[in-house]
Amino acid sequence: MFGRITGGIATSILFSCFECWLVSEHCSRHKFSDGLLYYMFGLMFQSMYLVAITSGLVAQAVADTFAFHPISEGSSFFLGGYTCPFDLAIIALIIGMILMSLFWNENYGSNESSDSGGMIDNLSAAVKLFQTDPNMVLLAVIVSCFEGSMFAFVFNWTPALASKEVPPPFGLIFAIFMMACMCGASVHTMVGNSVKPSMRLIVTFAIGIASFGIISRAAGDQNFLRTCFMAFLVFEFCCGLYFPSIGVLKSEIVPENVRTTMYNIYRIPLNAVVVVLLLSNISMITCFMSCGVLLTFALVSVFSIRSPKVKQDTSALRPLEGESETQALVGK
Repeated sequence: MFGRITGGIATSILFSCFECWLVSEHCSRHKFSDGLLYYMFGLMFQSMYLVAITSGLVAQAVADTFAFHPISEGSSFFLGGYTCPFDLAIIALIIGMILMSLFWNENYGSNESSDSGGMIDNLSAAVKLFQTDPNMVLLAVIVSCFEGSMFAFVFNWTPALASKEVPPPFGLIFAIFMMACMCGASVHTMVGNSVKPSMRLIVTFAIGIASFGIISRAAGDQNFLRTCFMAFLVFEFCCGLYFPSIGVLKSEIVPENVRTTMYNIYRIPLNAVVVVLLLSNISMITCFMSCGVLLTFALVSVFSIRSPKVKQDTSALRPLEGESETQALVGK
């Protein structure tokens, strides 16, 4: 339980801090082009999925190589088997910590925002935006519905692929899933500026709805394991296309002043969706059908989003003399 609490903190940082830092460095500090930002998002997720593929293969190898056994006779602590991937995760985290401490310059914001408000002011500004800008609410629906269905999928794909004849090689399957994600991220990079992020998301959600429709029919049937697996790969491809696309869309819509706060607020309904799906005691098939319904809500929300005008909005929100950025945002 303690690990889950710290994991929740780490996950919130993972899905907000890195992305906000990238957008701020790109758009505010270095003022690079929008086209390059599209490329950077695609490259970031391609690299992440490549590392995930390697991690899955290595995790499967070490889990198969070292037998699961207690540290000593009668001990409650064990080594080997499926504990090995957790040990490797410690090594990966240490490497990331070293790289960040050596090469990551802290982003302290601009000099003008040095007198901006604290957490309460940022929350007030975010709530104000929710009340005045429908795009913020629609983004929350999109993020909650798609990523909520993704997390529900994560908890259910292992029993869905359980075979009575041959135990599934979970590490290898995970690596294949990550390969499908990397293909989706690669498509994002290839289409670049030729297809708007909203259009990419529309295609992504439509394909995802179809894949969950197939999964709902095939999951749990030993005769359709291959069909279910192929549908899982299609959904993982959608995940790879979704994350860089939604990253670009959020960078266009969410103002820099409250970006980190807003990204973390989006995770509140997301976690609520996951908790409801997992604690409602519904069957695996019903859960997959619910994921398809969630993607339908996300699809409708994408159609409802107005054209982003974040550049005009952020310029209008510049603080007047003696006024902090947060005060200017709330005032508008």
